[in-house]
Amino acid sequence: MKTRMTELLGIEYPIICGGMFQVGRAPLAAAVSEAGGLGIITSKTQVTPEGLRDEIRKVKTLTKKPFAVNLNLFPSQTATPNDEFIDILIEEDVKIVETSGRSPESLMPRLKEHGFTVLHKVANVKNAVSAEKLGVDAIIIVGNETGGHPGMGDVGTLVMLPRAVDSVNIPVIAGGGFSDGRGLISALSLGAEGIVMGTRFMATQEAPIHENVKQWMVSANETDTVVIQRNIGSPSRVALNAVSKEVDKLENEGATIEELIPLITGQRSKKVYFEGNLDGGIWSCGQSVGLIKEILTVNELIKQIVQEAKTSFEFIQSRIESIRT
Repeated sequence: MKTRMTELLGIEYPIICGGMFQVGRAPLAAAVSEAGGLGIITSKTQVTPEGLRDEIRKVKTLTKKPFAVNLNLFPSQTATPNDEFIDILIEEDVKIVETSGRSPESLMPRLKEHGFTVLHKVANVKNAVSAEKLGVDAIIIVGNETGGHPGMGDVGTLVMLPRAVDSVNIPVIAGGGFSDGRGLISALSLGAEGIVMGTRFMATQEAPIHENVKQWMVSANETDTVVIQRNIGSPSRVALNAVSKEVDKLENEGATIEELIPLITGQRSKKVYFEGNLDGGIWSCGQSVGLIKEILTVNELIKQIVQEAKTSFEFIQSRIESIRT
């Protein structure tokens, strides 16, 4: 399954496990890379540069294949030491970076000086075009279905993706709503060079989160998410639970960011991910959760996606042949 993305990243299949706060750790990232995709660990999860170094070294003990590190550029109550994180990446010979949040402009000179391949995640076409001008190597564009931050536009992947493909010349990777081989073939047919998945990889055996969360995902449907934080200009699609319902209610009543912070702080998600308290805090979850029916190993999942993609492609070919005859 060669695409510009697989050639750029040196991977077998055009499938990325996107950077996920708290979830993007060594066991999951290494499993994705070892299975032929690209795994990503999140620097923000590790908090300190030395913590990131330790996590990178854990990945290296589990796979010799390419992996990436996410650098978070979203506004934060505490400063994110991205310059120090880059020091670690250089020292540990990590070659691929995913940036997300605000523009990576301030980091680009140093990243390119040291030969990094930079994937930048955006939620609209305008930012995709701007990122290409900055010199990023590929765009990850996410539609409104995505877990985490879908942007303010409320545009689904079906429209967002071809708009991005038509607007830039560098490879475009599609995110938002993908979980199986049918989605992969759909993305490729719309001009993408591959897909990024987060929610689907959470429901795998290697994902470092509580079994309660994984079982909830298997039983959930596509309506069990909600977009919150619109009022503060940072919309986020999260699982529907007691906390997200309360945040949504408060926003509709005109709550200030100061009133919301105790509920939306990322630290509360630890109660969900690691203690299994499904109402412990807000946690990112995309609409593709409605397509999850079982908890597989990462290797099983990627093999299944590849086989489903082949089957879907053959189905499309048969339809085309029937039209011709």
